[in-house]
Amino acid sequence: MEPTPEQSPHHAYPDHWEADVVLRDGGTARIRPITTDDAERLVSFYEQVSDESKYYRFFAPYPRLSDRDVHRFTHHDYVDRVGLAVTIGGEFIGTVRYDRINDQGRPASAPADEAEVAFLVQDAHQGRGVASALLEHIAAVARERGIRRFAAEVLPANNKMIKVFRDGGYTQRRSFEDGSVHLTLDLEPTERSLAVQRGREQRAEARSVQRLLAPGSVAVIGTGRTPGGVGRTVLRNLLASGYTGRTYAVNRAFDEGLAILDGVPAHRSLGEIDEQVDLAVIAVPAHRVPEAVADCGEHGVQGLVVLSAGYAERGAAGRELQRELVRQARSYGMRIIGPNAFGIINTAESVRLNASLAPESPARGRIGLFTQSGAIGIALLSGLHRRGAGLSSFISAGNRADVSGNDFLQYSFEDPDTDVALLYLESLGNPRKFNRLARRTAAVKPVVVVKGARHSGSTPPGHAVPVSRIPDATVSALMRQAGVIRVDTVTEMVDAGLLLAGQPLPAGPRVAILGNSESLGLLTYDACLAEGLRPRPPIDLTTAASPQAFRDALAEALADGTCDAVIVTAIPWVGENGEAETGDGQVLAAALHKAVAGGSAKPVAVVHVEIGGLAEALAAASSTAAPRPRTVTPAADRPRAATTLPAGPDRSTAPATPAAPPASPGPGSPADTEEGPVPEAVTGPGRIPAYPAAERAVRALAEAVKYAQWRRQAAVPGKIPEFLDDTIDEPGAAALIEAQLATAPDPRGRPLTHDEARELLGRYGIAVRPTLPAPDPEAAVAAATRLGYPVALKTTAPHLRHRADLGGVRLDIADEEALRRAYGELTDLLGKPAELLPVVQAMAPRGVDTVVRASIDAAAGAVLSFGLAGAPSELLGDTAHRLVPATDRDAAELIRSIRAAPVLFGWRGSAPVDTAALEELLLRLSRLVDDHPEVVSVALEPVVVAPHGLTVLGASVRLAPPPARSDLGPRRLPNY
Repeated sequence: MEPTPEQSPHHAYPDHWEADVVLRDGGTARIRPITTDDAERLVSFYEQVSDESKYYRFFAPYPRLSDRDVHRFTHHDYVDRVGLAVTIGGEFIGTVRYDRINDQGRPASAPADEAEVAFLVQDAHQGRGVASALLEHIAAVARERGIRRFAAEVLPANNKMIKVFRDGGYTQRRSFEDGSVHLTLDLEPTERSLAVQRGREQRAEARSVQRLLAPGSVAVIGTGRTPGGVGRTVLRNLLASGYTGRTYAVNRAFDEGLAILDGVPAHRSLGEIDEQVDLAVIAVPAHRVPEAVADCGEHGVQGLVVLSAGYAERGAAGRELQRELVRQARSYGMRIIGPNAFGIINTAESVRLNASLAPESPARGRIGLFTQSGAIGIALLSGLHRRGAGLSSFISAGNRADVSGNDFLQYSFEDPDTDVALLYLESLGNPRKFNRLARRTAAVKPVVVVKGARHSGSTPPGHAVPVSRIPDATVSALMRQAGVIRVDTVTEMVDAGLLLAGQPLPAGPRVAILGNSESLGLLTYDACLAEGLRPRPPIDLTTAASPQAFRDALAEALADGTCDAVIVTAIPWVGENGEAETGDGQVLAAALHKAVAGGSAKPVAVVHVEIGGLAEALAAASSTAAPRPRTVTPAADRPRAATTLPAGPDRSTAPATPAAPPASPGPGSPADTEEGPVPEAVTGPGRIPAYPAAERAVRALAEAVKYAQWRRQAAVPGKIPEFLDDTIDEPGAAALIEAQLATAPDPRGRPLTHDEARELLGRYGIAVRPTLPAPDPEAAVAAATRLGYPVALKTTAPHLRHRADLGGVRLDIADEEALRRAYGELTDLLGKPAELLPVVQAMAPRGVDTVVRASIDAAAGAVLSFGLAGAPSELLGDTAHRLVPATDRDAAELIRSIRAAPVLFGWRGSAPVDTAALEELLLRLSRLVDDHPEVVSVALEPVVVAPHGLTVLGASVRLAPPPARSDLGPRRLPNY
């Protein structure tokens, strides 16, 4: 919406204030600035507000707005007077306005930093979180315009508005004056206000997905008149799944006399349906989708699954159609799965929804599955079905124009029917948010991810997302930091998902191996060593072993305190007649089930070769086994978890109520619901995963071991040491950065000189060894005399920097004669001094050369990196990464997670280096880039780490205006 000519040209319409938000009940709305064109909308809105709400707003009966009121409330300068409106279907449902005031409460301009704020929400939309969303956005607008405090007068009886201010998380002061409550809010974000904002975001987004997956009624728009076709197929699958809600077939081409199709009511439009339709599945050509969306919006549909293709996957024109589709749907308060989607599935007994193209609805289980590809979705559904695994929910998002993997994580965190979340992703629209959500979800249930399009260098067709320049190896490291189990293939994802959904987490890496084949046991043993596990020597039960022998051996291993997991290997055993018996898998499965029935909290996996019926029998839950507890952290030490239920018959038949997810408390709150404490997550012993190859079983177990270790560590978060505060000059660094950016000729920023970088880093306690220029031999000798021998002579030309292999560095120069000789050799070999830019530097104590870097990626955020200097990091890519801000645990893990880490800890008899000093350096650099986002890149190279202390020999720093951070602003849905 553009400003009219009546508005001041120097206060242009701030379109960046426009935002789509998810409200408390899962519906969407649009927040935007109010303009002079909104007079009629404002009057219509006010007419629908109750007299009581008007009284609370104006402190007196105020039945209608005067022309002067309408003019005042629609004319803003977007600086001292700002109004925002929340709209659905283009009509106002709520407004907020601030007016800048001075100390006497009279209208003012900058530098006055206080404003009076007032809200009004239609009664029909109160309780949906409209005012809370408006407060977040108007506060962000005010901060942008230099306002630091809000003042509000509220009648004591207006409890709803007082609660909005009280629950916002901002620092506030309250007094009672002249019969009203006077509130003052400091608008600087606090840890609590951010926690409140993210808690509301989580509940709203989870609810928006829950509304899609558990609708009370579904209409399939585009149902064909004859069998076949996409729409008719979805209708058939809905009916075959036993969907518990009402179903309608809709097609404007239906004959007027057609009332029933496939046993469900048939209609030409939604307007003919007398009852509420919650979900619409759209299967019409792309050019007819806008008409269908408008019909849905006008008749109160809550969400859409758009199967239609012909959008962003077709190029620029299709991408614009896709954006318009999202804008149109959100304007009516609807969320979209798709377009180009495969569909959704919810196996809860109270829902039984299969609104997809999958011909068979999967069995009910504990795995939630999200994919960005229909083809991959088909493969995963098929693979899970073959191996006897069930699903709790399934979303195939297609082009992922609206509902994304982040939304699925929000839902999975709350969903009591989901124990494991599997995601196939081809792009990350908001990597910062993904890592935050994944970390929180992984603290209570496993998150397994396959990332497609890793090396293509381009965004997959149909996906319009922010560009990230960080390599895939860095993305993988950051996922691991967040507790995500990152695997390479969908087969590995299914393997890991089966183990994690059906077995407890291992307490450690010790593995017992038992079976009736010595060779298969040895293969498993080797695979364990390759994956970093600690296997015990395999126990060979011989080929004559009976199912009872397997049962006894497994029971003994589970009772053994020296192992944390058991892998059973099995080949067809030889019968009395000498022939291999391959069809008695059920007998062996029953024996293994009985062995684990005692409730041991150790995972069990089976590797089998050609034993008919074994995998299927193992996948079937035991009806007599008691639940086995999953290894978890104490409730007081972990984030709030969703309620989980026992496995087996009790869990598989428990109804799942399609209600709103329970509200989750803010960080640090007890893990309780209104009904009582949240029970520990448990899983059933019946579903023992079976694998056709030892390597696959071991790889899945290794992922479970690493995840369990992360869970234990995440229960006690790392800290940022307090000693850093005493040695850091944050205001001084800020002043330096401001001054240096002010002199930058390029608005995109500039690199700092060596001396400037030394000064800035020094403010954070990072000492860089000085270098002195040596444009000629005499200057080199003077520099060496000043610094003291021995010295190093090295070139700083960009093409020779850090290239000792090219002869550009001469070390341990002991005297003037050696320095002059080295200078001559250097210039003779590589070129003139003006080209080489030689410098002299005092020698550092001997140690290990390392490199420490920090950089800001516009999509992923600030990343801290570490590796050994030279070939290990540059040639082999042996570099570790962590997101900033880094804790003491992150720093310790960073230097230990590279493959060459043994070099730092006394490899082959060398002296261990001072890793404590290295960890401190990493923490100081992390603080620098976290405190000052203008520091967009830092490279410390080399950092020589000696047995005692370290020396930073080189540093490069670049400053630039910081990239916008969408994760710190008010809640908003992305616009791709």
